[in-house]
Amino acid sequence: MEKKLRIGKIPYINLFPIYWTIQNKFDCSEYEFIEGVPSELNRMLREGRIDISPSSSIEYIRYPHLYELIEGHSISCAGCIASILLFSTKPIEDMNNHKIYVTSQSETSIALLQIVLKKFYRVVCELITLDAPQNARCESFFLIGDDALKIHKKLSTGKSSFLVYDLGELWTAHTNLPFVFALWVIRKDAWQDAHIRRLLVRFIAALDNARDSFGKDIHLISESSSNKDFLTKEEMVSYWNRISYNLSDSHKESLKLFSRYLAEISYL
Repeated sequence: MEKKLRIGKIPYINLFPIYWTIQNKFDCSEYEFIEGVPSELNRMLREGRIDISPSSSIEYIRYPHLYELIEGHSISCAGCIASILLFSTKPIEDMNNHKIYVTSQSETSIALLQIVLKKFYRVVCELITLDAPQNARCESFFLIGDDALKIHKKLSTGKSSFLVYDLGELWTAHTNLPFVFALWVIRKDAWQDAHIRRLLVRFIAALDNARDSFGKDIHLISESSSNKDFLTKEEMVSYWNRISYNLSDSHKESLKLFSRYLAEISYL
């Protein structure tokens, strides 16, 4: 039996329309979808356990010799993203020497948080990693993805002492650029196998189609999402409309600035 193309699958709602379109509109019999949070998929991609995946932008910045960028694809925002959130009882400018409990799921988002704190607000905080920082009894915590969406909605329905900072919004406000959270990348050595190379070409064509066409099925996609337990269909569609799945020149300019800032705060 010939090998299948091993594809990383982030289980968050942000990429649900892309995966739904590929898995419902195309023959996936020669694909193996391997699920994991961004930090897990980064590691599997780096170790050669998957061939292609959406991957944290910091992973590509660190290891460009390992990966080939799939042009035209990203998970980005130009302003509010609503799922990369800092919750704090203190204003961000008053958080110097403060402890923030952070998720372990995405290093790009943690790096962005450090840039926002150090470069934009000139504060230094101690970041403490927890599997579920929202469960810690603390003054400040940081969440991404579905966890961020859930907690924000929960807090917004009642009285809360937490201020909520959207890091996508803060990045764009200070740089006038979109922020690129993730990129679709391929391990360069995957092209060496003729069979896998054929599957890669076919999958990239499906990925292009999914990016460009999922809007036609967006209401059907929202009905299929398991996130209906905490988001209405209208909220899901609104969220997806915030996200840019493209990779334009301004996105690439933002990646360069992100890389420069990472070096300046000695994060790389």
